[in-house]
Amino acid sequence: MGTLSSFVILYPVIVSIVWITGSVFFSIQQRQVPLINLHEGKPADLVSVLIPAHNEAETLASVVQSVSELTYSPIELILINDGSQDATLKVMKQLAQQYHGQLPIEVLNLQPNQGKANALNQGAKVARGKFLLCLDADSYVDRHVLEPMLAQFYNNPRVGAVGGKPIVRNRTSILGRLELLEYVGVIDIIKRGQAFVTGHITTVSGVVVAYRKAALADVGWWNIDAITEDIDVTWRLYQHHWQVVYCPQAVAWILVPEHVRDLIHQRQRWARGGFEVLFRNRKLLVTGRLSEQWLLLDMIISDLWAISCSFVTLFYLMTVLFTGDLILDGVILFLLLLISLVQFLIGYADSKKSDFISWQDLLLLPLYVIFYWFINLISCLTALGSFFLDPKHTGSWRSPDRGL
Repeated sequence: MGTLSSFVILYPVIVSIVWITGSVFFSIQQRQVPLINLHEGKPADLVSVLIPAHNEAETLASVVQSVSELTYSPIELILINDGSQDATLKVMKQLAQQYHGQLPIEVLNLQPNQGKANALNQGAKVARGKFLLCLDADSYVDRHVLEPMLAQFYNNPRVGAVGGKPIVRNRTSILGRLELLEYVGVIDIIKRGQAFVTGHITTVSGVVVAYRKAALADVGWWNIDAITEDIDVTWRLYQHHWQVVYCPQAVAWILVPEHVRDLIHQRQRWARGGFEVLFRNRKLLVTGRLSEQWLLLDMIISDLWAISCSFVTLFYLMTVLFTGDLILDGVILFLLLLISLVQFLIGYADSKKSDFISWQDLLLLPLYVIFYWFINLISCLTALGSFFLDPKHTGSWRSPDRGL
């Protein structure tokens, strides 16, 4: 049990130090090595913006308005209704009429609901752009989102996808503010660290991501059987020797769950998608590039950590229950809190410049460390169970909780 406890404590400490260090150097690299837009002086490429939606009548107006205000041109917008039961299709048609003459908008109506991956595939079939910007219907994007993404494509013809940075916008609840901390202080830091240390990221964020259309065609488009199409397509791009990069300058504002049950369901889906990708790409542990092997190994160790953590926690609770002794190592707790504080301060320093976060949000950090530790542990373990009990489960949509 001593060895297991040491692993449970040391693994997150070591990984956090690696990602924190990598994120710092990534930020320095971004400032010192600016992108060179190799496409300057040539006619601008058409970008097709794809927005799939299922029961999103209340959120569509914001994202379409933000697309209409993009500083890049030319663009076309493709709205994809995937079997909605609400007024999504009606709203799409109204928006197409409202913005007629400002940008070309095409509305696709798919029946029945077959999931986000299928909706994206159908949208890509009619897209005329060389590049595809894929957005979730609950988001709205910064008006300059496309320029830094396209610069990544023009700099390197082997870049197949460019992931953007999601920022939480619904902050009226404690849970929403906790998720804000996670996106700024954990998800962003990890992706920056991965990008610098390995040159790869585990996954793009499906809420805001740009693809080279030729790269998607090369890998066979999106996999309709995948629970998380964004994680799946990221690794299929790696299999075909395309590169996937992280672009934190490309920002999208998103809505997140504001009920614990829906948050756990979201994290279960993310975790299950990770298990599926790990299983489908297991050969890369031997044949893949070192960076791919490193990321896959980290995914495996993370899963083993979750399992080990559950055993250690159960053993600890039983010890407290039967002995009445509350055993806490002050040095270990201080080290974990210190690393968490440093990690969030880095995220805060970067995001504060763009008013993404305020210092008052950091007051929730102790609650975040405790609460999210349990949320993600439960999500990982239940997702692992569902993966083995129902391995053929395929992707579909359900009405989301987004705290409107």
